[in-house]
Amino acid sequence: MILTRKKARVSLFTQMVLLISIVVLISMGIGTALFSFILDDILDRYIGQQAMTVAKMAAMDDDIIAAFGTAHPSDLIQPIAESIRISTGASYVVIGNKDGIRYSHYDPDQIGHRMGTSNDPVFLENRSVIYRGAGISGPAIKAKTPIVNSKGETIGVSSVGFVMSEVENRVAEYKSRVVTFSMLLLVIGIVGAFIIARRVKRLFYGLEPEEISFLFTEKAAILESIRDATVAVDMQGRVVSMNKRARALLQEDLTIGNPISSPQIRDIIHSVNRHTQETNHKILLGHEIFITDYSPILSNNEVRGVVFTFRPESEIEQLTEEITKISSFSDNMRAQNHEYLNRLNTIYGLLKLKEYDKALELITDEVKERQDILAFIMSSVKEPFIAACLLGKINRSKELKVSLELDQDSYLGDVPDHIDTKVLVTILGNLIDNAMEAALSHKRAEAMVHVSFTDLGKDIIFDIEDNGQGVPPDMESRIFESGVTTKPGENRGLGLAIVKNSLELLGGHITLGKSNLGGARFTIAVPMDKEQKKVEGANPDD
Repeated sequence: MILTRKKARVSLFTQMVLLISIVVLISMGIGTALFSFILDDILDRYIGQQAMTVAKMAAMDDDIIAAFGTAHPSDLIQPIAESIRISTGASYVVIGNKDGIRYSHYDPDQIGHRMGTSNDPVFLENRSVIYRGAGISGPAIKAKTPIVNSKGETIGVSSVGFVMSEVENRVAEYKSRVVTFSMLLLVIGIVGAFIIARRVKRLFYGLEPEEISFLFTEKAAILESIRDATVAVDMQGRVVSMNKRARALLQEDLTIGNPISSPQIRDIIHSVNRHTQETNHKILLGHEIFITDYSPILSNNEVRGVVFTFRPESEIEQLTEEITKISSFSDNMRAQNHEYLNRLNTIYGLLKLKEYDKALELITDEVKERQDILAFIMSSVKEPFIAACLLGKINRSKELKVSLELDQDSYLGDVPDHIDTKVLVTILGNLIDNAMEAALSHKRAEAMVHVSFTDLGKDIIFDIEDNGQGVPPDMESRIFESGVTTKPGENRGLGLAIVKNSLELLGGHITLGKSNLGGARFTIAVPMDKEQKKVEGANPDD
């Protein structure tokens, strides 16, 4: 069995400390070397200029110039030159004549001997020079300048030098300070690297780069596998990320990096806090209503964004279609059962009282009413979905004790194929439900809703009227906006917004007016001609 040893990995913390330390070390090394180079150059020039200054000071000394005319110049010049050397810190101050014979030297035994370096630039070219050279004192930075008498004649030379060993000691002293300072900065840099690395490590929750990469990949895979459309946004309302389902479902309304235009979503973002956990909230996006859940993205107990999940209400309805059908059938049966029980109890009482004629009359009226309703709907509405919708709403109205009347002069023939009757049924259902709710809340037992329809002309037209309170004048211009409602409670103000958007899909429009019953009248018009343009901005009083 062959065992493979796992390759040792250096932790992120160690890598960061080493990297920052190496960068600081290299930076300090380069800085120190550059500083040393500059320091050498500066000191060379500075000491050379200092040597020249001392040389000229000696060359211009009147006592030294006068001593050249005496029988023994060195007796006068030596003490003066030594005084200048000691006071200026020069290594030596040598005064020589035109033949290069020394009149002064820090070593008295050298007086009277020829100078160790050439004086040609001074005597032949009559100029001052600064240079590096080696004499009896060793390598030095030297300066030479001519000594001129009162007649302007060159009578000697002033030579001043700083021995390199002394210069190097001074340079070494400066460099030692620089290195000490650099080492201090290096220690500070390493400590700073340790602190920064530890903070970065803490911000990464102690994870290594490989673990962070895996978590990111894992998060992306989990996000993509979620069946619901999932969208993350920041506090400025920009979309940060979205899964495959969201890209397919909401591409026209939401795109990564762009701000969200929906006022409902923006209001949610501004109102969310770290304790928010909202579920089953209805939001209108484009022409479709979505059920959304949302929760905050927290960082150090601070809200940094919001995660939304969107599920089309139509999908939920489709998934629960069978349950809805059973529930609807149950509701209708319960309403009819309740009504029939009341009728049966009344008939039973009449029979007990032997009021046979009245019992027969009641039975006849009941059967006739049912037959009349069915006969009218079957003869006046050719589209099965719309007929079923109206019949269902009549049964619902009886349960709610609302008088729902269909105009006997109404007629609707075959609906053109390009009109989605399911969308039209949704529109009618919302409007009739709203009308019954408005009438019932205002009139109670006297609640009344009137529905009329026609397909004369180029449009299919439905009028839905009620005897409710109507729409306040200040809300008439906004009643079709999402979230605007005259009713109390949450998740309101979506029905009319859905109606308006659904009508736009059919190329139709809706207008609001005053009902003869005292409440509101909603009129919808759907063009039967596929090429007919939708009427925009219709007057509610038309």
